[in-house]
Amino acid sequence: MPSETEGSTPPGTLQPRQAATLEVNTVTADDVKASLKAGFADFLAHPFMSGFFGLFYAVFGILFVWILVWLEKIWMIIPAVIGFPLVAPFAAAGLYEMSRRMEKNESFGWSDILTVMASQSKREMGWMAFVTLFVFWVWVYQVRLWLALLLQHASFSDFSGFVNIVFFTPEGWAFLAIGTGVGAFLSAVLFSLTVVAMPLLLDREMNFVTAMLTSLRLVAENPVVMLGWAAIISVTMLLSLVPAFLGLIFTLPILGHTTWHLYQRAVPRAEE
Repeated sequence: MPSETEGSTPPGTLQPRQAATLEVNTVTADDVKASLKAGFADFLAHPFMSGFFGLFYAVFGILFVWILVWLEKIWMIIPAVIGFPLVAPFAAAGLYEMSRRMEKNESFGWSDILTVMASQSKREMGWMAFVTLFVFWVWVYQVRLWLALLLQHASFSDFSGFVNIVFFTPEGWAFLAIGTGVGAFLSAVLFSLTVVAMPLLLDREMNFVTAMLTSLRLVAENPVVMLGWAAIISVTMLLSLVPAFLGLIFTLPILGHTTWHLYQRAVPRAEE
């Protein structure tokens, strides 16, 4: 069994243990509601620090879109914006640590949180980042593939032209339908792999394979509730992108803190 991390800061030089099977609890809609309430309370307790992570994520998204426009990769803007929330779980690592410390009534400052985040590069979090970015890369690649197959004869030189072709032509509708189906599948896979994997890696001595298997087991044993939680995350994140990504300043921290509390309810410790 994996052991609970001791001290206020997760160690950065521990060797990961061998993969093991972790128990998971039955998760109900009441658990999700309670976790959302606790996540919102964590946000209100440290709004500026929590909002910093949302702001950083939002600014990164804005710069990402600006670079695509500068490179004249107009076709990538819509899939990049839609796929952008896929990397949110990794961006929320600092929020998990904040909730972990608040739960234990430990004081902390900027240096404490940023130092803990930096230490994760020496542990298994880096592998989870690789998994997340790989799925995002697959998402962008499959969009490019279907674009070439279905819209190969289309011509668009600006964003409005691309939007007109995608939303107002039969070929564009087929592109949207297939892309949405593939995107939903990839999102479901990534959600199942990461929903509690990253909080696990930050909180306990754990290898990333065990963390992902635990996350998959949680979703498999609680499919309705967990997929409902996935729907809440997806809709909230996508709506947050509408006002120039700025909605993420508030929604990312709340969802990140909530994920920590849901993890605490979903994955019991060895002594429990």
